[in-house]
Amino acid sequence: MADACDTIVELKGVEKTFRDFWLRPTVKAVDGLDLSVRRGEVFGLLGPNGSGKSTTVKMILGLLAPSAGKVALFGLPPGSPSARARLGYLPELSYLHPFLTARETLRYYAGLCDLDRATTRERIRELLDMVGLSDVADRPVGGFSKGMARRVALASSLIGKPELLVLDEPTSGLDPVSTNEVKTLVKTLAAGGMTVLMTSHLLGDAEETCDRVAILNHGKSVAEGRVSDLGTSLQSFFLAKVGEGRRFEVAPFLK
Repeated sequence: MADACDTIVELKGVEKTFRDFWLRPTVKAVDGLDLSVRRGEVFGLLGPNGSGKSTTVKMILGLLAPSAGKVALFGLPPGSPSARARLGYLPELSYLHPFLTARETLRYYAGLCDLDRATTRERIRELLDMVGLSDVADRPVGGFSKGMARRVALASSLIGKPELLVLDEPTSGLDPVSTNEVKTLVKTLAAGGMTVLMTSHLLGDAEETCDRVAILNHGKSVAEGRVSDLGTSLQSFFLAKVGEGRRFEVAPFLK
C-alpha cells in the first residue's frame, strides 16, 4: 500500500448525480467510486461510452463537484489554486487557434503559467523537440494534420512542468501512426517520472502504456489492477459490452 504522500489522486465513495431544472435526479453518472493514483505511475481509466469516465475526470479537475464522497488531488481540494498549479490537462478535443504558430501557441500557454521570458524560451525549445515539431514550429497550426495538432496540444499541457498529467482520450480520432506517436510520448513522460492519468475506450492503448487500470461500467469500478493480471475478467467484460453494442476494442485480449 502506497503512503499517503505517494497518492496523487484519491476518490472515496464518490457519487455524481445530475439533476434537471426542478432538481430531480436524472442520471447517476458515478456511483460509489473508490480510486487512487500513485506517484510516478500511468493509470488508465477505461470503460465504454457513458461509463462515467469523463465525469470522473471533471471531478478530479475540479470542474464538477461530487454529489457525495471525497475527491483529493495532492491531498488538496481539486479546485484549489495549489492543486491546479501542479496539474496538466489534455482534453479529448484540442481547441487551437488556427492562425497561431506552434511556437506562438506554446508562448501563449507559458504566459498563462506566468513563466518568465528565459524560462519560456527554454521550455518551448524543449517541448517542440520532444514532440518532434521543431522544424515546423513557425507554421500556423491551422495547416497541421490531426496528429501534429494533437502533439501541439500535448506540449501545451506540459508547459508548466506539471506533476500530474491528465489525458482524456489522447488518441481519439487519430490514425495509427499518430496514435503510436502519442503513446510513445506518454511512455517517454512516464519514464521521466511523471504521473499520468489517462482515459480510453481502447484496450490496446492501456495495454501498451498503463501500469494499472480501472474499468468503469455504469459509474462503478468493476475491476482494477495491472492489465496482465486482469486478463480473463477483462475479456469477459468487454465481450459482453460488444454484445450490447458498446464501443470498445477487444482484439489485444483475444490473441
